[in-house]
Amino acid sequence: MAQTYSSLVPYISTGYGAVELKAVYQRNMLIGLLVATLFCGSVVGSYHLALWLSTEEEPVRMVRVVKVSELGPPPSLQQQEVAPAIASAGPVVRPSVGIPVPVPDAEVSPEQTIATQAELSQQAAPISDIQDVSSGAVQFEQDIVIDEEAPPADFVPVEKEPVIVKEVKPKYPDIALRAGLEGNVYVKVWVDKEGKVKKVVILKSDAEIFNQAAIEAAQQFVFTPAIMQNRPVPVWVSIPFRFRLKNAK
Repeated sequence: MAQTYSSLVPYISTGYGAVELKAVYQRNMLIGLLVATLFCGSVVGSYHLALWLSTEEEPVRMVRVVKVSELGPPPSLQQQEVAPAIASAGPVVRPSVGIPVPVPDAEVSPEQTIATQAELSQQAAPISDIQDVSSGAVQFEQDIVIDEEAPPADFVPVEKEPVIVKEVKPKYPDIALRAGLEGNVYVKVWVDKEGKVKKVVILKSDAEIFNQAAIEAAQQFVFTPAIMQNRPVPVWVSIPFRFRLKNAK
């Protein structure tokens, strides 16, 4: 075993290590740099060679030089040819507009006298408006007709809201009472200038079975009229009806 190890020592001491790498790395680096430079140069050269081959040569243009003495005299302005006149085709037609046409005496309208400016100024014009001559201003009055039968707008500004004077409780429908149904009905009523209900409209209802009872009750309501500028005005008023079994008789 000792002989075998001693026989291998020369081979181990003469192995390839860091000393050998430091001796050859500069040479290998120069070779790699040279190869990379040649590769990049070949790529760039091939690109520019392809561009040069693809460009077309400009055509050769011949230019003729002429001396002033070889030019002839300029053309005369008086000897220029006149363009021929264009002849119109077809015969000339006489105009038919604006030519007076004689008519018989029977068709002539009788003479009329036109009033002068003085005569027109003396006639009184039918003016229905009121004119304030002293102040020089003219006032116009127009009668505004208000349809008392037309319903009021959804929103009417008032100074005093209508107040309920007579309130009627709706009758609970028998069918809803036996079935144990409950619900709410919201109506709006048209209150005229006297505070009476003229029309009832259903706004919202939980069940149609309560609608007729709510309408009949709302028609019997009485209000104080709404007031605007010390005058009664018609308005819409909303009324809720709540049908509850505990309140039914």
